[in-house]
Amino acid sequence: MIRHARLTDARAIHKLLLDYAQDGQLLGRSLADIYACIRDFYVYEEDGEVVGIGALAICWEDLAEVRSLAVAAGQQGKGIGRRIVEMCLQDATQLGLKRVFALTYQPEFFKSLGFFDIEKSELPQKIWKDCINCVKFPDCDELALAINL
Repeated sequence: MIRHARLTDARAIHKLLLDYAQDGQLLGRSLADIYACIRDFYVYEEDGEVVGIGALAICWEDLAEVRSLAVAAGQQGKGIGRRIVEMCLQDATQLGLKRVFALTYQPEFFKSLGFFDIEKSELPQKIWKDCINCVKFPDCDELALAINL
């Protein structure tokens, strides 16, 4: 089942993100940051365990990002990530956002959901808010994709 994250989910979210960050697939986030952004997160819970996470982070009046998308090892391929992204897009539509983007190493996954390639230069809010502090900046190898709502 997908639901909004609760404060009690913060440590499970942090662990999933840490697993992916150690492999270089996602940027890690501190536990304090997760608590501060807990309302952005959705979790996919199965048998009382958080096995998938994702967040919709609003960047500007008409722009948001799907970020921190992760599915537990052994749970991939079951549609969990797809359902989380669809929930984020539904939320974005209800908020009146016009575009949602993702920075990813998995472009085909996002393309299967209707996202298309864009240039990172189209995302100045993201670049100056988050990317500037990344260890990979300015040589980021993630791909930028977006979907118009």
